[in-house]
Amino acid sequence: MKITYIHHSAFLVELETVTLLFDYTEGSLPKINDKKPLLVFASHRHGDHYSEKILELIKEHEKIRYILSDDIPKGRLPKELLDEVVFMKPGEKICFSNSEGNLTGPISAEERADAEVLTLRSTDEGVAFLVKAEGKVIYHAGDLNNWRWEGEPDSWNDQMAKQYSGEVDKLSDMHIDAAFLPLDPRQEKAFSLGFDEFMRKTRVSHAFPMHFWGDFSVISRLKDMDISAPYRDRIVELHEDGECFEIG
Repeated sequence: MKITYIHHSAFLVELETVTLLFDYTEGSLPKINDKKPLLVFASHRHGDHYSEKILELIKEHEKIRYILSDDIPKGRLPKELLDEVVFMKPGEKICFSNSEGNLTGPISAEERADAEVLTLRSTDEGVAFLVKAEGKVIYHAGDLNNWRWEGEPDSWNDQMAKQYSGEVDKLSDMHIDAAFLPLDPRQEKAFSLGFDEFMRKTRVSHAFPMHFWGDFSVISRLKDMDISAPYRDRIVELHEDGECFEIG
């Protein structure tokens, strides 16, 4: 599995038979193999997670499917593209079959699935994605995070923490090969809360920080903290946009 960090919360994941593109809005896209199906995900409508520029990718990739959070307005999508789009609500699961190099679906639960997508409810807008394909499990949080903010009432912050825990608990003890998790410096002292809880409750082989607004230093800050001792060797340290990683 080859993973490229593109920018902000955007990642490209290349598997043997399918390519996954998450939350692309800006930055340089690497060359994408047009012989394999391409699944393009957008976790919600915020401008740093969804851009209509992804709709242009169909011009270069015939084998494309879009998996979009249902808070993204359908009316702004070209009608001729709607057959290639699946809108997902929180708590849904869809499956695809890879037939002769083409992803078909959604298919019924009784059919053999080559790719499976599940969603969780974000603590902000939209969904988080859990993708299973080729025996790999990939998680993209979108804006699902413990958004604790200075200046908000304790009751609001405590409710946020409760909602976040409730979603992460659904993945408790699950093995995840690659997880893309917010690590937002704007939260100041609370920047690591969501990341830390996720790592303690799940079994993640490779944790990729994201949503850090260009401040790569938050990654080393977390790795230097005592709380990260149980999992710091599994945090992928990013240094620049466009970095690539080959993981097993």
